[in-house]
Amino acid sequence: MANTSDVKKGLNIKYKNSIYSVIDFQHVKPGKGGAFLRLKLKNIETEQVLEDTLRAGAPIEIIRLERRLYQYLYNDGDHYYFMDKNTYEQLAIDKKIIRGVIPYLKEGIDVTCLLAEGKSVGIEPPMFIELKVTETEAGHKGNTVSAGTKPATTETGLKVNVPIFINVDDVIKIDTRTGEYIERL
Repeated sequence: MANTSDVKKGLNIKYKNSIYSVIDFQHVKPGKGGAFLRLKLKNIETEQVLEDTLRAGAPIEIIRLERRLYQYLYNDGDHYYFMDKNTYEQLAIDKKIIRGVIPYLKEGIDVTCLLAEGKSVGIEPPMFIELKVTETEAGHKGNTVSAGTKPATTETGLKVNVPIFINVDDVIKIDTRTGEYIERL
């Protein structure tokens, strides 16, 4: 069994009956008393951040996340459905688990599903996604990229700031890590 000396950033552990990812850690050796580990953890399912301490040498349970390529199919309001591209098996994921990436889900895109202990704990969208602008203020001829930005809404409901020259029905590239506009296609 692993212990606190095995902790590193990005490690997934079972803690308080949930799966957490280690965001940051610090070994502390005070002048009095025993050494301990100060942890900053993020719950994989709820994205809640937790700070806690463990005494040095305490046992921890390391969880291996399996990453599989799935294709997003559709949603029925409460669940989002994905298909394994190798076995054609479908997977239903509750919207509470993936609420942070829902604006990046467009039918037919490939995503990486994270599975722990046989159940889905989240998804990772592709790094960049192409979305159609459905709502924005009208652009004006002669405006350039450096002239400023305006709000726009995409086909998935994602709200993003775009350059003034972007119009309705333009297809734009979005960085899913930051949620920012990259370029017009």
